[in-house]
Amino acid sequence: MADECKGNGTGTIETDECKGKGTGTIETALDILVGKWKPVILFHIFENGTLRFSELQRLIPDVTKKMLTTQLRELEYHDIINRKIYAQIPPKVEYSITEYGKGLTPLLVSMHQWGLGHLKHLDELYGKNEREQGK
Repeated sequence: MADECKGNGTGTIETDECKGKGTGTIETALDILVGKWKPVILFHIFENGTLRFSELQRLIPDVTKKMLTTQLRELEYHDIINRKIYAQIPPKVEYSITEYGKGLTPLLVSMHQWGLGHLKHLDELYGKNEREQGK
């Protein structure tokens, strides 16, 4: 959403220009970011810059090769990441954030900070051992 479409803290949209626009734009953003792995993939690429497929696999050991490939292709389709293929043997493919994709930086930083705060909150509520069992 544009800057003028910020919430006012009550869960409502402040300006007339934004009324009625929330659902479609939120759904569009979620279509791009939805899934267990896309935010994790983006976070690693943002943190490390350019990464090869094998480096992403090492950084995210629980993701399958097929799922990683699917998620990367979807992010590439939406112009969030760039896929560069080198014509060599063995093949080399690198992934980086596009200029357009850099617009997600504040969102990903905010998600990361909120996640850290939420883990701390759960630790205070239940203790670390019980939080880990609740996963």
